[in-house]
Amino acid sequence: MGPATVLGFDVGARRIGVAVGSAFGTGARPIAVVDMHASGADWPAIERLCKEWRPDAFIVGDPMTIDGGDQPARKRAHAFARELHRRFDTQVLLVDERSSSVEATQRFAVERAQGSKRRRDAQILDAIAAAIIVERWLAAPREAVELEASVIG
Repeated sequence: MGPATVLGFDVGARRIGVAVGSAFGTGARPIAVVDMHASGADWPAIERLCKEWRPDAFIVGDPMTIDGGDQPARKRAHAFARELHRRFDTQVLLVDERSSSVEATQRFAVERAQGSKRRRDAQILDAIAAAIIVERWLAAPREAVELEASVIG
């Protein structure tokens, strides 16, 4: 049986969106936005989230180019994934995140139009993108790539 509870991450240059997901039919939901500094992620904040949610695995968005190639954002996400694995010794799966930020923006716009979100809530866009990444994994877990198989060094 695969992981039951996962934390998903959308790694950006300034922020990391975080979502929690469950393979038991509860889907995924955005839970936090963590700062990303020049020196790296806010690891104490991530550690607190891990203690709270006790994930069986981590899902990290893999921001490849449209044609599947590398870009600086992908190198940053892979470095974060390696450090996540090193710090927590937990399975890390990479999931194609192409267009997740666009989809997050569209979802947020719909929720704003319905009155359930306000402009000041825009900071959670990164966490919404992380939830979309987790949803993609829940829908097609076999398409995820395990960290060791995809990232060398």
